[in-house]
Amino acid sequence: MDAERLVVQEVLVPHLDAAYNLARWLVERDKDAQEIVGESYLQALKRFGTRGPNPRAWLLTIVRNTAYKWLKKHPSDLSAAAIETPASTEFTLPSSLGPESENQGRLVWEALKTMPIELREVLLLYEFEHWSYKELAANLKLPVDLVTTRLNSARQRLRRAIAEAQEKGLLDEL
Repeated sequence: MDAERLVVQEVLVPHLDAAYNLARWLVERDKDAQEIVGESYLQALKRFGTRGPNPRAWLLTIVRNTAYKWLKKHPSDLSAAAIETPASTEFTLPSSLGPESENQGRLVWEALKTMPIELREVLLLYEFEHWSYKELAANLKLPVDLVTTRLNSARQRLRRAIAEAQEKGLLDEL
C-alpha cells in the first residue's frame, strides 16, 4: 500500500498546479476550478492503472473532460456571475508573449476570456503546457490540421485583442 501511495504521489502530485491552471482557464473561477481538480484527481486515482506513457497529458485530459462536463451542468453559472481576474502570481504567461508583467497578465486573461473555449484550450495546452501538435490532436481527438487551424485562430485573436487594448490605452487602466 505504501509503495502504491508513493507512486501515485510521484505521478499525480507534481502536476497539481498544471491541473488547477487548466481548470481555472477553462471555467474561469477559482472555486469551480478547485472542484474540478478534486473530481479529476478522484477519477485519476480510480483509473490509475490505465494511464498512458505521459502522466501529465493523461491527467490534464481528465481535467479537461471533467471541466467540459462541469460546463455542461452549469451553463448559466458563467454568464450570471462576475468573472474574477486572477492575480498575476496564479498563472505563468507563455514565454512567447514577451516579458511578464501584471498588466500583460491581466490583458492576456481578458483576451482569453473572450475566446471560444475550443480556441482557448488549444492555445493554453500548447503555450502553457507545451503539448505538441500530435499530443493535442490525440488527446483532443481532433485531426492535426484542425489543431493547427484552432491554434492559429487563437493566436490571431489574442494578438488582435492585445493590439486593440494597447490602441485604446487599456494597458494603463489594468
